[in-house]
Amino acid sequence: MSNFIDIALSPAESYDEAKRDLLIAKSVKEKHPLKYWRISRRSIDARQKKIKLIYRIELSDEAFVNQPSYKSNYQDVTKAKEVHIVGAGPAGYFAALEMLEIGLRPIVYDRGKDVRSRRRDLKAIQQEGLVHPDSNYCFGEGGAGTYSDGKLYTRSHKRGSIEKILKVLVEHGASSDILIDAHPHIGSNKLPVIIAEMRKSIESRGGEVHFNSLLKDIIVSDGVLQAIQINESIIKVQQLVLATGHSARDIYYLLDRKKIPLERKDFALGVRIEHPQELIDELRYRQKPRVLELPAASYSLNCQVGEEGIFSFCMCPGGLVVPAATSPGEIVLNGMSLSRRDSAYANSGVVMTIGEKMLKEFLPQGVFASLAFQKSIEQSLFKIGDGSQKAPAQRLDDFVNGTLSNNLPKSSYIPGLHSQRLDQLLPKQLSDYLRKGVQLFNEKMKGYITREAVVLGPESRTSAPIRIPRDRSTLMSPDVAGLFPCGEGAGYAGGIVSAAMDGIRVSKATKEYINR
Repeated sequence: MSNFIDIALSPAESYDEAKRDLLIAKSVKEKHPLKYWRISRRSIDARQKKIKLIYRIELSDEAFVNQPSYKSNYQDVTKAKEVHIVGAGPAGYFAALEMLEIGLRPIVYDRGKDVRSRRRDLKAIQQEGLVHPDSNYCFGEGGAGTYSDGKLYTRSHKRGSIEKILKVLVEHGASSDILIDAHPHIGSNKLPVIIAEMRKSIESRGGEVHFNSLLKDIIVSDGVLQAIQINESIIKVQQLVLATGHSARDIYYLLDRKKIPLERKDFALGVRIEHPQELIDELRYRQKPRVLELPAASYSLNCQVGEEGIFSFCMCPGGLVVPAATSPGEIVLNGMSLSRRDSAYANSGVVMTIGEKMLKEFLPQGVFASLAFQKSIEQSLFKIGDGSQKAPAQRLDDFVNGTLSNNLPKSSYIPGLHSQRLDQLLPKQLSDYLRKGVQLFNEKMKGYITREAVVLGPESRTSAPIRIPRDRSTLMSPDVAGLFPCGEGAGYAGGIVSAAMDGIRVSKATKEYINR
């Protein structure tokens, strides 16, 4: 029998794990007759003047099985039925790992480079403004999440087992802390090693992973998948998991040429706002400076402006703003944090949903309306610059008041900033909503609007602007037997964990299709 209780400790009491465990054991003994306990969840309660860490404790009258590490039941699939996967992001890799468990042989292709080789291209875009169209913050082993933070929070509890995703990550080198933290985070300095270990698991059991392998064609006959073209090679396939991510625009155009149906999809777009981390700590913890035992403070804000919702997205405490363009001639921003979250800056996307109201002039483009709007913002903000990856920026108070910033604060964004009227460069309706939203944020979090904060644009790759339809029960394209759209790029996930869960679901669906 298990039961749960909550125990509150101060940051100082929580900092030393041995001391923490003694205090929890003492509290359990005083409050509950059950003998055995373990920490199930950990979160921070900063609502009161005295900040507490809340530990959800699982109690049992039987000893818990000591399982410091998680071991998946991977099989040798060398001679098993092949399933081809395009995309080595979380959807593609977790699909491949699940196939090792259910007895299928995954063969993975990714247009980009392996996780280590990607670093050279990230350095090139950061320091030289050179965008490699197949190797960047979005494309390459591990996908967009690998070098853009590694947050593991999702609300998609009904789509699969979050615990399984976290345990697989721990098995491949992540800290076991992610199993108990309310908002688990790995960090972009640690994720590459974990991703490489996942590849080793795939290859050591008989699977394959191929880099610099671009999907150029999907060959279909009488509604049945026949083959794919990778680079210049035609490969016969019977099952294809399409997990290409939210920025693989060429794949959408390919599917459209092949008469494979697509759907326009609402997505979120806006700006990225960067504050000094010290200010966010003060606003959230009411401490200046924060005590050593507390992590860099974060925030999650949302409000309603008329019929539209404005919300913070991908908040990165102690983080960095990074250039996430996937083609020359565009500006795209994202945020990331290293595992220690020890940067002097905090940044977050502040976005709104882009639906038909905002897309009026783009609607004649049909399923590509949202994508065309997204591209227009990224390209227009690039054109007003000097041809580099410098981002147009405006102090937050100037953005709200509609004035040009005569100078800009320091920023974590390595390519640099140039002062522009972002409130005018963005479509007026979008700008008006965002400005009003920020004002409402300031009512919820007094001090949010400050001259020390800077607005950078655009934050435009929050999710896919297109959906690839699939059958709800089979998860397969209703128009192409053997084709399984998967993850963020197909429009069925939004982040590392939900993409990973979708990959697992789709791998099971391919097994059912094979065994039909």
